[in-house]
Amino acid sequence: MAVIDINADLGEGFGIWELGDDLALLDVITSANVACGFHAGDPLIMRRVCAAAVERGVTIGAQVSYRDLAGFGRREMDVAAPELTAEVLYQLAALDGIARTEGGRVAYVKPHGALYNRVARDAVQARAVADAVRAYDPSLPLLTLPGSAVHEVAEGLTVVAECFADRAYTAAGRLVSRREPGAVVHDADEVVRRAVRMAVDGGVVAVDGADVALDARSMCVHGDTPGAVALAGAVRAALTDAGVALEPFA
Repeated sequence: MAVIDINADLGEGFGIWELGDDLALLDVITSANVACGFHAGDPLIMRRVCAAAVERGVTIGAQVSYRDLAGFGRREMDVAAPELTAEVLYQLAALDGIARTEGGRVAYVKPHGALYNRVARDAVQARAVADAVRAYDPSLPLLTLPGSAVHEVAEGLTVVAECFADRAYTAAGRLVSRREPGAVVHDADEVVRRAVRMAVDGGVVAVDGADVALDARSMCVHGDTPGAVALAGAVRAALTDAGVALEPFA
């Protein structure tokens, strides 16, 4: 039987500004990537999301980012490795502290946005992120793309591969840049079909028609797109109907 985790990015509001329906998504997903304040989120939002995740039995992950509130963490930055390590450590420790006050804990780490894409190809920044996780708690898994540079430099850490039900792929197995048209798949039926194939067959069709193999243990569904909750629910139902077991990886 195929086994998959469903994760989503949560806690991405800031102050009075809300983004996505965190509480509704927590009823669908098995793991929550909680923003740690560098690309979105604030202490109160972090606490609310952690409390709700603990109440529902959803695994909490730290979604770490470049320090880029204005750009939502989607602007690539050249940050020196020691500084990046310290900033990732800062975010991870902050969220874990809040999660523990609510009866939970951070169980994994996932980079966000531009940092996620950078560490997939840049061994220096990938090592900087891995060093932060190793310094804080080497038992924490890192969630990243299959074939990411993180796999090569995260000595002593567990690296877990993920796929994206609603993102377009290149023939090389990378995500199409959000600056390109068609980077996000909006057709609900297509997203559901892709999700089932990823979980059952371990593959996806790239934008150029090539068939890409994806050996992933976790599947991301975005929470900041229109109709995100309904779409995530449809993905979950389709996976269950296809005989896929839904379990957190951490």
